[in-house]
Amino acid sequence: MGGKYRVTGNTYPRMRRPRNRRKLVLSATAAVVALGLAGWGTLQIVDVFTGSDEQANAADRPKTCPSPKASAPAKALPKPAAIKVNIYNATPRSGLAKAAADELKKRGFAIGKVDNAPAAYDKKVTGTGLLLGAPTAVNGSFPVLATQLPGALRKTDARRTADVDLIIGAKFKAFSTPAAAASALTALTRPAPAPSACS
Repeated sequence: MGGKYRVTGNTYPRMRRPRNRRKLVLSATAAVVALGLAGWGTLQIVDVFTGSDEQANAADRPKTCPSPKASAPAKALPKPAAIKVNIYNATPRSGLAKAAADELKKRGFAIGKVDNAPAAYDKKVTGTGLLLGAPTAVNGSFPVLATQLPGALRKTDARRTADVDLIIGAKFKAFSTPAAAASALTALTRPAPAPSACS
């Protein structure tokens, strides 16, 4: 350029760049977020050391427990009159099978054979007794008859009839009392409801 607009000297005029507004907005946003996080962190630390009102309210609230599950349906077990019991004496004491048969008959059981135990079991039953029957007796006749003689062993064989053998063992002294047997039978047919998980 010439004339009065001619530039002279070593210094040139420089135009100032316009400020970048985007950077300003981002910087301001970052500052606000940082302050918010710092404040939230401070509140969390205070709650940890002093305990929050929500925890106190939760402690004051009564516990709500789920309703107990409905008890299992009653088991369909045979009545004593429907159970035919053969009674065998595997001990040296005479007359024991007859006395046991008379007692079980009074309690409503049907009585079949009454005799000394066969050679396979004679003087070989060391406990109070042994219940012997078909596999179907495991969940039917055995539990009912066992209420009269707790602790009797149970064993199945290949028979197809519904009768059950009661082989009296060396430790037999007496049957359960009628009241105890009835209570045990009730417990079998009407299981107690499951306990609640809340104390």
